[in-house]
Amino acid sequence: MDTTATQISSYEKTLFEARTSDGHLIRHDIYRRGAGAPIVLLQELPGIGQETLSLADELVNAGFEVVMPHLFGPLGKTSIGGNLVRVMCLRREFWLMSSDRSSPIADWIRLLCREVRDQRSAKGVGVIGMCLTGNFAIQLIGDDSVLAAVASQPAMPFFKQGALHMTPDDIRQSRDALDSKGPMRLLRFEGDPLCTKEKSECVHRAFNDDGTTRVQEITIPGKGHSVLTLDFVDVAGHPTRAALDNVIQYLSSHLNLV
Repeated sequence: MDTTATQISSYEKTLFEARTSDGHLIRHDIYRRGAGAPIVLLQELPGIGQETLSLADELVNAGFEVVMPHLFGPLGKTSIGGNLVRVMCLRREFWLMSSDRSSPIADWIRLLCREVRDQRSAKGVGVIGMCLTGNFAIQLIGDDSVLAAVASQPAMPFFKQGALHMTPDDIRQSRDALDSKGPMRLLRFEGDPLCTKEKSECVHRAFNDDGTTRVQEITIPGKGHSVLTLDFVDVAGHPTRAALDNVIQYLSSHLNLV
């Protein structure tokens, strides 16, 4: 992506704190920029680096407000190894290995989505989750505050690709919501080692098993991972560029921008 991304210093910074359903008080800084329908952009494991800031620029230029929680790691640069250690230390927020249940941080993000919707007097928000936050987008579409969701390379639980980081109740709520909201988007590289074909098949079994497309998958050729950030190629006709254009059109239509 373009290295001249708008830097984090140009964002409005606030603090959001909320108590999750398990009783833990979680607080994180929130960075906002833009005007229009709100998109909650969830960082991936490498962090809020230049590529994520460039993705935020794409969304702002398309007419959205970007609401970006800072969940872990340094700002403005990527740190995959360091951030993995940081996330593993956030055991009250992230349950990296859990299947059939979600991380407490997903509950906090749900409360953030509701707060943003109410603050902006909007019908609802869009959500983009990537890598370890990708599964959260699938869960959050089940909430009334979320009108559109994009799961880019959803990877959790990391070492159990044939399972989802969601409870059976979460799956039912999201299925019901997608029946009325229309199919969400799932993005992945065909040869992704972290979001594998097995993960894709698991999502389709959970949501598209009866012939109804609730999760529309866009598969990119090759062995990349980060469809919208580190492996994004901003060239007309490139599959990642086409995927981002599809995402923007989807978000625009569901958030009443077109």
